[in-house]
Amino acid sequence: MVMCHSWCYLLLPPTFAYKLSPQGRPKACHVLHLSLNIPDAMDFDHQKQEQGRFGFCENVNARVSEFVSNVRKLGRDDPRRVVHSLKVGLALTLVSLLYYCQPLYDSFGVSAMWAVITVVLVFEFSAGATLGKGVMRGLATLLAAALAVGAHHLANLSGHIGEPILLGFFVFLQAVVFTFARFYPTIKARYDYGSVIFILTFSFISVSGYRDDEILKLAYLRLSTILIGGSTCIVISILVFPVWAGEELHNLIASNMDKLACFLQGFGHVYFEMAEDGVSKRDKSFLQGHTSVLNSKNNEENLANFARWEPGHGRFRFRHPWKQYLKIGARTRRCAYRIESLNGHLNPQAKPEIPSKIRETCSEMSLECGRALKELALAIKTMVKPFAAHVHIENSKSAAENLNSLLQSSGLLGDNMDVLQLVPVATIVSLLIDVVKCTEEIAESVHELASMVNFEAVEPTVSPEKPETGQSEPMKSSDDVNSPSIIIVIDEPSLENETSDSKSRA
Repeated sequence: MVMCHSWCYLLLPPTFAYKLSPQGRPKACHVLHLSLNIPDAMDFDHQKQEQGRFGFCENVNARVSEFVSNVRKLGRDDPRRVVHSLKVGLALTLVSLLYYCQPLYDSFGVSAMWAVITVVLVFEFSAGATLGKGVMRGLATLLAAALAVGAHHLANLSGHIGEPILLGFFVFLQAVVFTFARFYPTIKARYDYGSVIFILTFSFISVSGYRDDEILKLAYLRLSTILIGGSTCIVISILVFPVWAGEELHNLIASNMDKLACFLQGFGHVYFEMAEDGVSKRDKSFLQGHTSVLNSKNNEENLANFARWEPGHGRFRFRHPWKQYLKIGARTRRCAYRIESLNGHLNPQAKPEIPSKIRETCSEMSLECGRALKELALAIKTMVKPFAAHVHIENSKSAAENLNSLLQSSGLLGDNMDVLQLVPVATIVSLLIDVVKCTEEIAESVHELASMVNFEAVEPTVSPEKPETGQSEPMKSSDDVNSPSIIIVIDEPSLENETSDSKSRA
């Protein structure tokens, strides 16, 4: 019973209650029951924990799914990566038998670990890289071990006091000499790994031999286990699904040239569509393919260094002219820099009527250069002499000569034309002329490679085409385009100037 003011309410289980008046007479009345579910604080904590667990599980599942998809994509992009991983596992398993087999362990002992370390350090993706590192590791270990044994015997002659001093001097001297030699560009590029192994082996044997009387056995065990590990890597890398660095370089050079060709073949259409309408409806994804060519120098040099170690294989004999590929790659990058500049001028500010007058010639230059690079890339891929590329190069040079003559004429400009409006167009023309020169240089390098390697001679499948700019036949001179400079003559329209010009021409 609860007292409130002067009334008393008696709440009974059903839906009725009796209200007692001050006189004590009960009176039946309806009571409204309100049911409020107020959760406990423990329920809130339990729900938060359940939500946290559920969100954590979802996050883990998403991360695992993303990781699995990335692994699958990595394997699909280049299945050779999966094969390389299996080859490394096979090599490690084979050299581990030096530990697992008791007779082999009795022969090598703990030194068998050097075979395992050699496999981990030497096995590379390509056969050339594996062969180069394996040979350098073996030769450096042999040379360093021999010198370390000689230094140890020489130090023994100086007595018990002078031996550690002389050994420390020898270690210091060889470390200084070979570390400084690593800064030499040729040694840094080709023999850096061998220099590191020499320093490591000489120091290890010299220092360990001071406390170990059997220094010859120490050097023998280290050299033999390293030779076992290195030879295992080389044999598996060459015989089991080999990846040749020379073939990688060959395909990379051809692919880079093909990317530049795709850009040039579509640049003219995209540029002049934007000059007229301000927007190009074409797919411009091909305009970004050349960017990978700009940063391909290090990759090309590494592949060339690895390819020098490889034996003859397939179409590539031993001592293949890999330096010529580097020359072609350097000229291809030079052309790619010009193309990158062209890519930055895809939003021309000049008036539409100016590009319209030179559209045909510029498109001809760009298209013919692209066709020439396509033919050169195909010639490298198939190792066939590029006869058809000469036709396209001559057509592009003829178009460049016509364009240069067109720009020198005063009829190109209209009245009251601002000179600054001509700058973007003049820049485009200058870059295109420079691209023509670069294409011709690339063709010369490819012809040199064809003569060195004896590319197969196949009759050209295209005939000389007349340029679309009105020239009767392609120019035959090799000095048609000597400089990317452009002369633009600006004259104010006046009767006196026109009369003087007519007299001078007469």
